[in-house]
Amino acid sequence: MRPLMILAGLLMAGSAVAQDAEALKIDTRKQAMPVVPKVVGMMKETIKAEGHAGAIPVCKEKAPSLLKAKAKELGWNMRRVSLKTRNADRATPDVWEATQLADFNIRAANGESPASLEVGEVMTRADGKQVFRYMRALPVADVCLGCHGGAGQIEPDLQAQLDKSYPNDRATGYSVGQIRGALTVIRPLP
Repeated sequence: MRPLMILAGLLMAGSAVAQDAEALKIDTRKQAMPVVPKVVGMMKETIKAEGHAGAIPVCKEKAPSLLKAKAKELGWNMRRVSLKTRNADRATPDVWEATQLADFNIRAANGESPASLEVGEVMTRADGKQVFRYMRALPVADVCLGCHGGAGQIEPDLQAQLDKSYPNDRATGYSVGQIRGALTVIRPLP
């Protein structure tokens, strides 16, 4: 009888962790994701006023600054990552993030909407502290194609400026709806 009680306790604990992870995912999305439309809005306004070249600093400096400010406000770690980085120093995914991005690509190829792809997981770090890891896919929108599109979509003068700003750029060749990268969050748990 005792092994059954232990098994029942483990199953209930696993269920509680799954429920907690779902609640954490919903809360993390609610608190972290509002920064994304702000970045997209800034990009659209800047492109309209100054063209795509004028928007390079928005993507390179202002978007990371917005994320950093939001992360500081929340006490979390937040950044954008991609399998095809434009800025490798900031956007190279760790192993967990790369695995999730690859999974997002598979899920999208199997028909899931890239705009709805997300994952959240409670993990224990090497120091024994628990964190909640969250990622949400960032699909390519029309506004992105001027700088992230395929061959022939990026104007030569703009390409020269991109090359100057991002000498090791790998973030081109996209079409609308593909997964450009993801917003990733590491949230400390009490």
